[in-house]
Amino acid sequence: MHRSCSARTHACRVHTRVNAWVFFALALLTPIIALAEPADWIYSARYVVTMDARRQLIENGAVALRGDRIVAVGKRADIDRQFQARHRLDRPDALIMPGLINTHTHAAMSLFRGIADDLKLQDWLEKYIFPAEAKNVTPDFVLWGTRLAALEMMLSGTTTFVDMYYFEDQVARATKEAGLRGVLGETILRFKSPDAATPKDALALTEKFIQQYKNDPLIVPAPAPHAIYTNDDADLRSARKLANKYGVPLVIHLSETKTENDDAVRVRGMTPTRLLDALGVLDGPTIAAHGVWLDDADMQILKAHATGIAHCPSSNMKLASGVAPVIKLLSLGIPTGLGTDGPAGSNNDFDLMEEMNLAADLQKVTASDPTVLPAEQAVAMATILGARVASLDKEIGSLEPGKRADLITLRLDRPHAVPLYNVYSQIVYALKGSDVQDVVVNGKPIVRDSRSLTLDSNLILSKAKEYAAKVSASLR
Repeated sequence: MHRSCSARTHACRVHTRVNAWVFFALALLTPIIALAEPADWIYSARYVVTMDARRQLIENGAVALRGDRIVAVGKRADIDRQFQARHRLDRPDALIMPGLINTHTHAAMSLFRGIADDLKLQDWLEKYIFPAEAKNVTPDFVLWGTRLAALEMMLSGTTTFVDMYYFEDQVARATKEAGLRGVLGETILRFKSPDAATPKDALALTEKFIQQYKNDPLIVPAPAPHAIYTNDDADLRSARKLANKYGVPLVIHLSETKTENDDAVRVRGMTPTRLLDALGVLDGPTIAAHGVWLDDADMQILKAHATGIAHCPSSNMKLASGVAPVIKLLSLGIPTGLGTDGPAGSNNDFDLMEEMNLAADLQKVTASDPTVLPAEQAVAMATILGARVASLDKEIGSLEPGKRADLITLRLDRPHAVPLYNVYSQIVYALKGSDVQDVVVNGKPIVRDSRSLTLDSNLILSKAKEYAAKVSASLR
């Protein structure tokens, strides 16, 4: 025995007891520590808005991530007991919700923002956009335009977007650089386009693009015949055949304007929806943008095919296209999400938070009924319903174990966000895209404290200004 303890002094006895208790406590705690599951991240917040089937809203909640997946959603105390995370982020003055899903846009057109406004759609397209595209759209233009769009989208909470444009391999490149998720449609036209001389060339280019990105974790490649009025029947059929060959969706504009609808009935003897149905174009996953002028028979066809509709309220109002029958679409169970459309003339920004507000307000004033399209349903359109439109609802759109880890946080500590009585109402009618604080896609943080972690903001903005000067010069 050590000499200092030979007399068994009081101090020695106390020291021995303390050591015994320490060893006893460690023995009890070791099994608990060993039982804690590993996680890469734990995100906690004042509220977790799950958008799952039960619409669980968890106060003082948390989400645990492992790799690219969500492994648990629940009360923060429960998550902390169950998981030992390598990293964590606590946002006590924020909410966590699924990343927003923009179901229709033309991302690279951000470099044409404001080029021509206050025009009818056909005038805007034929007098300004098509000529500007012919003179300016190159692979580099699309790359930098998409980088600008990706920066804007991520900073305002969009984690997934459905695109339709040219040189979609460059859109994919910029999307992956940003860390966003994209359903990217290579445009097919019956006339010469910036990346294809003929429809046959466009279809070949599309197939090559699909083959390149078919199994990418962030990119879903797709054929995108522009519309019935810019495509021949044979090319529409070929695009559907190509989509089905590779098991990818088809992206198209549908019944955006009364002119489109009336011309189809006058020339073809049927509405655009009936024409697509007759051609077999709806025989597979389809993302149809707008759907403003759908009649009841059209909607029954879309329901039978489970066709998704991308509702674009800002665009439809700005171009005076009309008001889509969103309430009927939703009541029929037709997947209906939200889109911004392109940022050049038809909208001018990518803020999906704003689209939620506009979608709800537009349906209320049109129906003369303030109870239609309540806030919770508008949030669903921007999340889980948008995922259904893109045929991705098994993977994204809600915060549930097993799904991809796509989430955002929104600040609740600004004057316009206080007080808070109803979380869904706050999201739709009070919060802004600028309230987005953090963005995670596929388990990877891409925005922290409202700053991009993946893109060089200053360089992108500088390049955008350079392109603006080139575009202006080309149109003189």
